[in-house]
Amino acid sequence: MGATLAQIEAYLNAWKWNYIVDPANSRIIAAVRSEVVNPLQIVIELKEQGRFCWIYVPRLLHFHRHPYRELVLSTPLSLCGETKMLRWEYDALRGEVRAGIELPREDAELESEQFYRCMSGLVQLIPDALPRLKSVMATGVDPVQCQRGEQVLLMLKEKMPREFLDELEPAIAAHYSRPKMKQSMG
Repeated sequence: MGATLAQIEAYLNAWKWNYIVDPANSRIIAAVRSEVVNPLQIVIELKEQGRFCWIYVPRLLHFHRHPYRELVLSTPLSLCGETKMLRWEYDALRGEVRAGIELPREDAELESEQFYRCMSGLVQLIPDALPRLKSVMATGVDPVQCQRGEQVLLMLKEKMPREFLDELEPAIAAHYSRPKMKQSMG
C-alpha cells in the first residue's frame, strides 16, 4: 500500500500549507515560514511505489572546501545523537548539507499523525540546529561542545580538591603540546 502523493496533498491541504506537486519525480515541495530560513523548503519524496517516504530539507548549508570542514561535517553527527528521527547528509558532489527523515512504509499506510510528527519535527529541529552549524562554519568552534566542556569542569570543581584542578590545566596543555606518536600495528 505505502503512501501516495494524493494522500500527502490531503494532509498538507488540511494544514493549509503551500506546496507544489512534481508527479514526474514522485515528490511534493512544501514551504513553511521559519525564523532561520524563510521560506523553509521541505521535500516529500516517494520512492519504491510509495513504500518509502523521504522527507528532507535541502541546501541547509553549501560548501566544497572549508577551513573547518572536519568540524562542520562532524557537528551534524553530534546532532543525530542529540535528536530523534533526524538524519543529516552531506552530498560531496553538490557540496550540500541537508537534513531529513526516512520512513519505510512497505504495506502500511502513511498515517496523518505520523506524517505530521515528521513534518513538525523538521520545522522545529532545523531552527535549533542551523544557527549552531553556521556558528561552527564561522568560528571553527562548536558552542555546544564548549558548553559541555565547561559543564565537565564545573563537575570536577565540585568533586575534586583545588590542588588537583591547579595541576590539571598544565597537564592538559603538556599533553597537547607533545608530538603525536604513531601506534604500531601488531
